Amino acid sequence: MTRSSAKEIDPADADHREIGQGLLEEDMGPGSAMAHLYRGEIHRMKFWRERLDRTTNWAVVVISAILTWSFSRSETPHYVILIGMATLSVFLLIEARRYRGYDIWRSRVRTLQENVFAYGLDPSAGLPDPNWRERLSRDYRTPTLKITAEEAIAHRLRRVYLPLFAVLLAAWIVRITAFASGPWTESAAIGVIPGGVVAVVVALFYLAAIAAAVRPRTWYAKGELRTEDLRE
Repeated sequence: MTRSSAKEIDPADADHREIGQGLLEEDMGPGSAMAHLYRGEIHRMKFWRERLDRTTNWAVVVISAILTWSFSRSETPHYVILIGMATLSVFLLIEARRYRGYDIWRSRVRTLQENVFAYGLDPSAGLPDPNWRERLSRDYRTPTLKITAEEAIAHRLRRVYLPLFAVLLAAWIVRITAFASGPWTESAAIGVIPGGVVAVVVALFYLAAIAAAVRPRTWYAKGELRTEDLRE
């Protein structure tokens, strides 16, 4: 017996090498493991999408209640609306955190759609990414967040929260002007804090929110529809 044949192959090692053999091949039908994998990822993505919608719904309900309370009586202080801005910021941070989790599952779905289904439907449109299996395998072995917290905040600002913040800002301006008997600088004051200082803080907050939402950046959220994408 030669030295090369003296070492026998462990059957367990052979079994391990066969794990996944033929997985996601082109000749596998709709009932294949790939179809079940895709269905499972769609379910996870849908679950996290619902969590996002729940946060948005609660934000709209709370802001509606604050606005109703603020304009129900003329004696209601204007800073109730500022409390609404702070509350909306908390909802924004919660939703951005959930959005980062949602992007994990959506990125997997988009990988399968781009490299399996799109290529299967029309192979002439181009070859799939040659490294998509390795990339997806690494993600299954060690799931990681794909986008930063800042990008998640920017996405939710552009989608939902900038319009809500705009409504609160308009309501606050009306509250300190049309509902005030004196100059707006006096009606905007909060205790010993002058109205001018309050207005500057509010303006800086909104400038920071707008800058975070619209500043040029490389977007890493996979499959996210943006304004420039919709124009294509």
